[in-house]
Amino acid sequence: MTAIKHALQRDIFTPNDERLLSIVNVCKAGKKKKNCFLCATVTTERPVQVKMVKVKKSDKGDFYKRQIAWALRDLAVVDAKDAIKENPEFDLHFEKIYKWVASSTAEKNAFISCIWKLNQRYLRKKIDFVNVSSQLLEESVPSGENQSVTGGDEEVVDVYQELNAREEQDIEIMMEGCECAISNAEAFAERLSRELQVLDGANIQSIMASEKQVNILMKLLDEALKEVDQIELKLSSYEEMLQSVKEQMDQISESNHLIHLSNTNNVKLLSEIEFLVNHMDLAKGHIKALQEGDLASSRGIEACTNAADALLQCMNVALRPGHDMLLAVKQQQQRFSDLREHFARRLANHLNNVFVQQGHDQSSTLAQHSAELALPNHHPFHRDLLRYAKLMEWLKSTDYGKYEGLTKNYMDYLSRLYEREIKDFFEVAKIKMTGTTKESKKFATLPRKESAVKQETESLHGSSGKLTGSTSSLNKLSVQSSGNRRSQSSSLLDMGNMSASDLDVADRTKFDKIFEQVLSELEPLCLAEQDFISKFFKLQQHQSMPGTMTEAEDLDGGTLSRQHAVGTPLPVSSEKDMIRQMMIKIFRCIEPELNNLIALGDKIDSFNSLYMLVKMSHHVWTAQNVDPASFLSTTLGNVLVTVKRNFDKCISNQIRQMEEVKISKKSKVGILPFVAEFEEFAGLAESIFKNAERRGDLDKAYTKLIRGVFVNVEKVANESQKTPRDVVMMENFHHIFATLSRLKISCLEAEKKEAKQKYTDHLQSYVIYSLGQPLEKLNHFFEGVEARVAQGIREEEVSYQLAFNKQELRKVIKEYPGKEVKKGLDNLYKKVDKHLCEEENLLQVVWHSMQDEFIRQYKHFEGLIARCYPGSGVTMEFTIQDILDYCSSIAQSH
Repeated sequence: MTAIKHALQRDIFTPNDERLLSIVNVCKAGKKKKNCFLCATVTTERPVQVKMVKVKKSDKGDFYKRQIAWALRDLAVVDAKDAIKENPEFDLHFEKIYKWVASSTAEKNAFISCIWKLNQRYLRKKIDFVNVSSQLLEESVPSGENQSVTGGDEEVVDVYQELNAREEQDIEIMMEGCECAISNAEAFAERLSRELQVLDGANIQSIMASEKQVNILMKLLDEALKEVDQIELKLSSYEEMLQSVKEQMDQISESNHLIHLSNTNNVKLLSEIEFLVNHMDLAKGHIKALQEGDLASSRGIEACTNAADALLQCMNVALRPGHDMLLAVKQQQQRFSDLREHFARRLANHLNNVFVQQGHDQSSTLAQHSAELALPNHHPFHRDLLRYAKLMEWLKSTDYGKYEGLTKNYMDYLSRLYEREIKDFFEVAKIKMTGTTKESKKFATLPRKESAVKQETESLHGSSGKLTGSTSSLNKLSVQSSGNRRSQSSSLLDMGNMSASDLDVADRTKFDKIFEQVLSELEPLCLAEQDFISKFFKLQQHQSMPGTMTEAEDLDGGTLSRQHAVGTPLPVSSEKDMIRQMMIKIFRCIEPELNNLIALGDKIDSFNSLYMLVKMSHHVWTAQNVDPASFLSTTLGNVLVTVKRNFDKCISNQIRQMEEVKISKKSKVGILPFVAEFEEFAGLAESIFKNAERRGDLDKAYTKLIRGVFVNVEKVANESQKTPRDVVMMENFHHIFATLSRLKISCLEAEKKEAKQKYTDHLQSYVIYSLGQPLEKLNHFFEGVEARVAQGIREEEVSYQLAFNKQELRKVIKEYPGKEVKKGLDNLYKKVDKHLCEEENLLQVVWHSMQDEFIRQYKHFEGLIARCYPGSGVTMEFTIQDILDYCSSIAQSH
């Protein structure tokens, strides 16, 4: 074990500056015995680090490698398993528990004893020892000696020191000089002893021989001391001579220092005075401009702006320590404060007067725009006010209270002005939409116009929400037969040569243009005002303002009050939010007026919601591309929600009216009104939503409508008494299929295929049902023949059956001559013509299908005759060509 310990020290721990203190040979408990060594080590450098290292023999060679190391301070518990009986097992509790089995109990006890000593010395007893014999721990503490647990490392380590290279070389040379060094150790030891005695004698003789040299050295030292004393005497005389010179030089140096200090102080004083004069002196021209400057002229505004900037620089100068205690500085600062207060008050009063005057000037121009669908231009007003933008910035940084007051006054005056203009503008739009007369009078008096708007608004709010158009054909869904519906449409619309559809298109186009013009007027107005507010009130930057908002903006007349002290910055919301709040206050009437206009348009014609959805979506998309959080974007987005609700409501009303449809019991059904109206809706929607941003909304509406159409066509077909169910389904689904094919609506491709399939299925069903069995007796005869064949009788033996012989076949065939067949087909044609409607023009299609089905039955009979009655010469009394001629002549005659 000692050899292994030395090898581990040399190969593993010495290169890492570590000393191996104890070692134990272990293997893991409960597994295959793979032996390894647990080593307790300390570092040779301070601070000392104590570690426990697991060393394992390498698989590739006969050397050891370091596998894992734990810091001893991470060891929580040492469990020896049994304190009484000998047991080689023990546990070490680090972050996880490691179970070990030592090669012997003695090695385990020695290793645990070493850990206990290291714990006492370095870790201050942090490790718990469980199931460890107290005797083992007591033996670890030496008694009767001046040693303690905190003694040197010599108590713990074995006394062993490795020879260095020089020592090894000397020993080898000495052993080579003695032939018996290896064979006879005692003789080698005696020789070494004799040589040591010789060396000791030589050392004593050398010491005795050096005594004379020591005496000579002492004499030399005495002479040197005498020379030193003489030199010290000379130095003392020189020092006395220089003492008087030193005193004179000290006096001169002190005088020079005082002169330099005086000059330095004078220079600093001059620098401070120049600093105060240069930075806290305001020119007389600036003072005069601040006190008496003309704020109405461009030159006066420029002079006031320069003077205000100069005053701000003087007030914001960074004074050096002690300047604020000077009386002159205090007086100058007070003078600046008075100038600032005076000019801020003058500027605020002047701008308030400008706001009021602008409101009066703008009101006087309202009559000029009252008959036109256009909003007054505020650009001249903005241009005049922007001359004061720099002064507003100055006021914002110096007196936020007055700046805030101006902001509130501007919002109050402009909100009232814009409210009058916007309400008059929307009144004109409503009158143009409804087609009210007196437009040529250009609304000479404002009160009469306001009264008209009020009445219109009251009529809108008085409605119960059922905004169904009076001109839209969709909202006239009292479903009758196609002939009755056409006659009613012509009687209801006695308006010259224009049809209902032409009037609808004209009205809708007019509404679309007016609505687009309204949005086109509002958008630049809002953008221009927002741009002006940003520039005039200096709110365009995304930075914090010097005050904080303590009350939320009240849209009904609240204030933007702040708990603000001038020069005391407080945390606030962004200036972008303040721009939006100002815009909300100024244009608070836009959203309700737009909602009223939308309600009016929906009342005039519910199809107008399609136009409004497209136009509003486009303007919202445009506004969001500019600034998604702007007032315009937010307002138009809110109005778009209302438009979308009206659009959804329009779709829901159509579906509800489909479900409430009633059909006449006395006339044929034909194309159902809601099927025709879906065609009208789809055609109109496709023309409106071409390249629109909200195409997805229309696709969803299409899906709902077409499902409703499909369900209600089937419902009406089931309830129809006059017209066969298959005819109703066939005609209406043919119309739906033709509509979808013409319009090419991509989201309804599946419904188009479904409509075609339903049309085809019901056409075939109607043909089979109507054609029935035109040769009834012949049909019964051949059914009997097929039954015999099915029972197992061979086809060529059927003619030997009594009931189905050749004579019976000839008898049945003679009952259906060509004249009788033609008569039956003519009656069938009249019946089909009575069932089908004229609009869809399916008579020839149905007749051709019936002809094909009749020919198919004829060929089936001919085949049976050929197989069951071969060589009999029995044939039908008419041919396929006769059938074709009959059908053609019947169709031409009708």
